[in-house]
Amino acid sequence: MKANENGKVIITCAVTGSIHTPSMSPYLPVTPEEIADSAVDAAEAGAAIVHMHARDPIDGHPVQTPEAFEPFLKLIKKRSNVVVNLTTGGSPYIPVNQRLLPAAVLKPEVASLNMGSMNLGLFPMLNRYRDFKYPWEREMIEGSHDLVFRNTYKDIRYAIDTLSEGGVRFEFECYDTSHLHNLHYFYSAGLVKAPLFIQTVFGLMGGIGSHPEEVLHMKRTADRLFGDAYYWSALGAGKSQMAVATLVAQLGGNVRVGLEDSLWIGKGRLAKSNGEQVSEARRVIEGLGLQVASPEEARKMLGLKGGDKVAY
Repeated sequence: MKANENGKVIITCAVTGSIHTPSMSPYLPVTPEEIADSAVDAAEAGAAIVHMHARDPIDGHPVQTPEAFEPFLKLIKKRSNVVVNLTTGGSPYIPVNQRLLPAAVLKPEVASLNMGSMNLGLFPMLNRYRDFKYPWEREMIEGSHDLVFRNTYKDIRYAIDTLSEGGVRFEFECYDTSHLHNLHYFYSAGLVKAPLFIQTVFGLMGGIGSHPEEVLHMKRTADRLFGDAYYWSALGAGKSQMAVATLVAQLGGNVRVGLEDSLWIGKGRLAKSNGEQVSEARRVIEGLGLQVASPEEARKMLGLKGGDKVAY
């Protein structure tokens, strides 16, 4: 693992995502204005990177078109120098050619890239949530009984070839050990370049769990495969969010929080904003004697092209 410069920790904030639905929290940003405001609030709280999805402003369902992203991206760019990371995961129900369109057209500094196919089980959320405002919410969650989130080698290569032309760097999302090995194949083949920005994901059904031993296992595997060619970041889904963030920061890594990953700020308490979660992560980081990285420090660490070279 590549050591963070001067002990600076990159906080990524995943602002809205595609898994949680409007019925689950009144604080989940949905409209372009809400998404932009929430992203800027997260940046002001200490996030160097914001990870962005788009939603239909009427019913909040995930939308993966450049036209849905551009309004809030322009607002964010006008108000903040935060690094913007666009999803290519979009929604597991959207085919890969559509999932890539926003990043291919808008050419952000960073785009996420899922490093393998997986079963993705959202249906346990039906034990908590029973009443929904919109029909798509229950349909999406129930549909995950038979859901494979497809990210084949062909899909991944297509994403790398398509986005690299625009100078886009990648946040490699790894939900299990095999995804690290998949990334190692592309790295060894010279198709992606160091420094790699590896986001290990813990606690989603279908991926690796969030026990500390599992976190350590992913780090040990990445260290063995990539040495000092990568920066490590991690996220914990749901109630494991801050526990994983604390452990990873202690181990010299970077952290991701946000309403995409967890709607909560404590037991039984909904987070009222992304900024609230970022502030809590910052409190943990600074309590460990570390500092949060600025957007410009994150750009330098990750070798990004700069916010002036995007296409929006």
